[in-house]
Amino acid sequence: MKKSIVIFYFMLLYSLVQLISWGTLVVKLEPARMAMVMGEGSVFLFLLCVGAYFLHQSIKKEDRLREQQQNFLLSVTHELKSPLAAIKLSIQTIVKRDLDKARQTSLLNNSLKDIERLDDLVENMLLATKMENGSYSFFKEEFDFSEMVTKITDRLQIHSCGCEQVISLSVKPGIKVVGDQLSLSSVVTNLVENAVKYSGPCMHIDVELAEKDGHAFLRVSDKGPGIPDAEKMLIFDKFYRVGNENVRKSKGTGLGLFIVKEVLQMHDADISVRDNVPQGAIFEITFS
Repeated sequence: MKKSIVIFYFMLLYSLVQLISWGTLVVKLEPARMAMVMGEGSVFLFLLCVGAYFLHQSIKKEDRLREQQQNFLLSVTHELKSPLAAIKLSIQTIVKRDLDKARQTSLLNNSLKDIERLDDLVENMLLATKMENGSYSFFKEEFDFSEMVTKITDRLQIHSCGCEQVISLSVKPGIKVVGDQLSLSSVVTNLVENAVKYSGPCMHIDVELAEKDGHAFLRVSDKGPGIPDAEKMLIFDKFYRVGNENVRKSKGTGLGLFIVKEVLQMHDADISVRDNVPQGAIFEITFS
């Protein structure tokens, strides 16, 4: 890529030198044509500069995309290795040691959670790919959204502070929506997982499902580092992740919020993000 940029700018410089030299030569031979040469030269120079600007922006965009894709591959590798290592360790412990029933059940439950995490990761990648190439078929039907949100939240519940629940759930029962259950379950999963991921240990996350003006309204609030105003719209771009890639500590692939945006657009639903005073972010979804 750098070699291509160098060649491009060399050709641009060569074109400018040729323009000036030929223009000077024409003026020397026919001074009366100076106005014509200046006018046509100015137009050519303007078009050349405009073309160079847009080409340079395109090259920079390609560089950013390539870097994001490389970071994505590294993140996916890490996301796959961590739960696989945990599952392997749990199974090895069960096989090699004489454990009581309760300890075996605990290790198997932890392994199941890691498998569900892997399943969510693979589902995200498949869903993002299918939506991007237009091969995903949204099968819309009426279903109990309250039940879906409750099940997903219970599955993602983390008991990292003794017996205290990290996720506080407030769901109005019986709220129904018309949509694709598989893709909407990915929306809820990604939003709640992000809230857990970016919040500190033992920090509470609030998940609320209610009705607003007769429509389903979902709010997920966290107490993480928050999202700068300049990045609030960028976070829905594919592979985009908040902060500097070199110092970021939280794991992730940059696909979650991209999937959220794409799925909600197909369901004519709106999503907004705002600050959670004094700390964190709030994602709000309103179904039409």
